[in-house]
Amino acid sequence: MFALQILVVLLLVVAAVVTLLLQSRTDRFQGARDRSLAAAEAFAHSPGLVDVMRGGHPSKVLQPLTEDARKKGGVDFIVVMNRDGIRFTHPKPQEIGKHFVGTIKPSLAGRTTLESVTGPLGREVQAVVPVMDAKGKVVGMVSAGLKVRRVSSAIDRQLPVVLGAGAAALALATVGSALASSRLRRQTHGLGPAEMTRMYEHHDAVLHAVREGVVIVDADRRVVLANDEARQLLALPSDVEGRRVDDLGLGPRTVELLGSGRVATDEVLPVGDRLLAVNNRPTDRSGGPPGSVATLRDSTELLALAGKAESAQSRLRLLYDASMTIGTTLDVQRTAEELTQVAATWFADYVTVDLAEPVLSGEEPPAGSYREAPELRRVALAGISDDHPLHPAGELHRYPAVTPMARGFVTGQSVLVSDLRAADDWHAQDERVRMVVNHGCRSLITAPLQARGVLMGVANFWRTKDRPRFEEGDLSLAEEMAARAAVCIDNARRFTREHAMAVTLQHSLLPRGLPEQNALDVAHRYLPAQTGVGGDWFDVIPLPGARVALVIGDVVGHGLHAAATMGRLRTAVQNFSTLDLPPHELLSHLDELVNRIDQEALAGNQEAVIAGATCLYAIYDPSYGVCSLSRAGHLLPALVHPDGTVQFPELPAGPPLGLGGLPFEAVDLPLPEGSSLVLYTDGLVEDRTRDIDSGLRTLATTLAHAGRTPQQTCEAVLHALLPERQRDDIALLVARTRLLDPGRIADWEVPSDPAAVSDARADLSRQLTRWDLEEEAFTTELILSELITNAIRHATGPIRVRLLYDRTLICEVSDTSSTSPHLRYAADEDEGGRGLFLVSQLAQRWGTRYTPEGKIIWAEQALGRSLL
Repeated sequence: MFALQILVVLLLVVAAVVTLLLQSRTDRFQGARDRSLAAAEAFAHSPGLVDVMRGGHPSKVLQPLTEDARKKGGVDFIVVMNRDGIRFTHPKPQEIGKHFVGTIKPSLAGRTTLESVTGPLGREVQAVVPVMDAKGKVVGMVSAGLKVRRVSSAIDRQLPVVLGAGAAALALATVGSALASSRLRRQTHGLGPAEMTRMYEHHDAVLHAVREGVVIVDADRRVVLANDEARQLLALPSDVEGRRVDDLGLGPRTVELLGSGRVATDEVLPVGDRLLAVNNRPTDRSGGPPGSVATLRDSTELLALAGKAESAQSRLRLLYDASMTIGTTLDVQRTAEELTQVAATWFADYVTVDLAEPVLSGEEPPAGSYREAPELRRVALAGISDDHPLHPAGELHRYPAVTPMARGFVTGQSVLVSDLRAADDWHAQDERVRMVVNHGCRSLITAPLQARGVLMGVANFWRTKDRPRFEEGDLSLAEEMAARAAVCIDNARRFTREHAMAVTLQHSLLPRGLPEQNALDVAHRYLPAQTGVGGDWFDVIPLPGARVALVIGDVVGHGLHAAATMGRLRTAVQNFSTLDLPPHELLSHLDELVNRIDQEALAGNQEAVIAGATCLYAIYDPSYGVCSLSRAGHLLPALVHPDGTVQFPELPAGPPLGLGGLPFEAVDLPLPEGSSLVLYTDGLVEDRTRDIDSGLRTLATTLAHAGRTPQQTCEAVLHALLPERQRDDIALLVARTRLLDPGRIADWEVPSDPAAVSDARADLSRQLTRWDLEEEAFTTELILSELITNAIRHATGPIRVRLLYDRTLICEVSDTSSTSPHLRYAADEDEGGRGLFLVSQLAQRWGTRYTPEGKIIWAEQALGRSLL
């Protein structure tokens, strides 16, 4: 288009210029002839010319006159010549006297001659006029001429205008074409004519072949276009284009929608026996012409399919929600409640779950089939209201054999009762079911809860009259949810059983009661994890000399293996404590035991599930008020002073048990009477939402109260630190110190001389009299005599005797020897060897305890009875 416009403008300009040139040439020749003829006529008829030409020197007179006339007349030459054509005058004087170039014969006959010749001055238009005397006789001739190029023409003024106008037209055509092309490109998105033609053909083919009606209506409510499908769906006439929508005989809703141009999305319109889904959009949104375009499709069959698809989609959504909701915990009751909640939300009006009693305790119901439904407990119930006659949650009941619930449980098959009112043959025999039907329940599905071939219970789904009755398709959905719930309930049941077994094992390995002793006022708490048992343990062990050992530890890992290992370690600690070892030595022996446990696991090609354990061992001596502590990777104990001040005494950490190779250290702490020593495991101060430093700060703040009893301290600590979801065991041991009354301690030195034995017995007798223990005097004297005599005979250095009057009477004899005596049975002929045997028979317990200075041999007697 642009090239065509340029060509047209150029052709017009060329035509105008050619026309001007032709017109200019004609005008120039005509102007040259007229001026030449006028000049020649004027000079030829000038007065006195004839006389001058007949005179003696015509050239001398005429040459100035012709030159003056030539200049004034604006011609190139005026030549006066005789009848022979000899020039009398010429602009070039050298040409005077020569023959005139041109035609003179017509002029000799009295006529004027006009011609174009090439003379001495170039190409010229000249006129030859005869000069006549008074008698009409030609006496000579006058010729005037003018070069054509000297004649000005209108083309000199018109040609610039024509060229300028042509250039302006060319520029306007260029700009207009560029603007039109740019807009056309925008509208056609850069498509060329071929592409536009092909696109139009495609659009036309699609428009008439598509199974969707298209109707375009302009702003005057007239139909601009209607494709074949629209004509068929709306029953439009063949001449529909150009007619108003109101005149097509359509329904009022269809006329209103097509004529109004309002926006509509999938609006369903009834047209005859069809239901059309109509989408309507304005056409002037992007600069198009005003009006609207409507698309129509027949949705009569789609609506039925959409209903089925929506139903299938809702069932899939329900199964997805059930899979995501049911089984979030390993709790039987919670799993049953999740089933009732999700089913009551999307599937039924009331949902109940009944389970056999063994399932709730983690036991497995008897395998095989049932002849009749056993007693079941209502575990969960959810529904649209609470005013229903169904068995409440927690109630134990038995379904009659004729009911679908009993049949479903016995056979293990789901039962669908679409209309409860029509099944009066069985619900008339069950008062409870009759009440449920009278309440408004109209439909029932009973699905057994079965996993791994074991029947655990039954789930019942009820619908009231306000919802559609259950169909066959709903039965499979109920079975899917029941199967999912059954697997989750079985997993929870098995976890409950294993957890109960582990907790039972764990509690059987922990102290069942605290031993009687006067050194400490002790309280404890042990809370197993909710999701599994661990290896936390504690112990309170009475030791000789009225002392008490406090133990707390934590085995790495969870489960039965950790609980069993905890039991082995606790037993080992009790055994090692009978050796009366210092805390750091006892931990060294315990470390070797853990190493052996790991080596045994590796030797048996088993995975080493125990990577170690932590332990804290403390011995409190109430006679001195000193506590000796040592720890193996365990948390620091908390020490609460009588004034409520809390501190965590610095103890060498030591490696956890099982690492081996590093020694343990013990620290002696003096504890004022009324102080509280708090031992705990990491489950108390650390969990997923709280780091250990924050837990220790909270523990210190909670303990900072004076005057609390150990029981009160335990309650306060658990109240402040117990997490909502306990994932680890918690062991807590609180011991408040007491001091042994100094009046119940007797201590003196005995010389290393056999004669001093009698004095020692006398001192003992006096001390027991002061304590009102005269009944134990004889037995005690025998024990003391044997112990002192043994020390005198087998040891050196000073010998000291100490009596402690506590719950028992304790007699201690210390010396500087590190040799421990051994009990042996003397033969009839032996003179000695019966001393320690007598001590073992007379005392309740006896033993040896090593000290940095030597050893102590002790014997403990029960008060109130004689062992003799």
